[in-house]
Amino acid sequence: MPAVPSPRPDSPWVIDTRTLGRRPGTMRTLRIAIPLDTPMGLDVVAVPAGAEVDLDVRLESVAEGVLVSGTAAATATGQCARCLIEVTEPVVAGIRELFAFPDSATAATTDEDEIPLVVDDRIDLEQVVRDEVVTALPMAPLCRPDCRGLCIECGGRLDDLEPDHSHEILDPRWAALRDRFGTETPESTGRPPAGPGE
Repeated sequence: MPAVPSPRPDSPWVIDTRTLGRRPGTMRTLRIAIPLDTPMGLDVVAVPAGAEVDLDVRLESVAEGVLVSGTAAATATGQCARCLIEVTEPVVAGIRELFAFPDSATAATTDEDEIPLVVDDRIDLEQVVRDEVVTALPMAPLCRPDCRGLCIECGGRLDDLEPDHSHEILDPRWAALRDRFGTETPESTGRPPAGPGE
């Protein structure tokens, strides 16, 4: 197996596991809030840079490495998929990942990019958390489940408009007459067009 680069020593995502040793069954809990340098999410909704991800995880020493389990919680922001106003979306992602020892059978029989490793007795949680948070985000966030969206004629937010909001739909055959003479059209008066002799 090629040499694996050491985790970033000054990153808050990098956790020292030396207190666990290699004694299967040894555990410790970790509760920490980590500020984001870059957004975590999708184009339509993401946990923004500067926001915090709250980790509540358990680290457990097992025969093949360190098993990390628990949750990552944060607040994402984005746009409602129907009416485009800004929304905030709480997100809680489940975390369960084995960080394998480099000399373990798991590491030896698994492609390098398929499983994270314990390197220099440290683990880097960022990619694992990022993957799970992105998966937990809604693909189409809504400001509320029954959001009515936008008016297709004027683009106004339907929830902010009058219940009877509507637009006159002008028959294009009458448009030139109204534009030239300012004449009322049958559609605007509600009367049918005049017949011969009327």
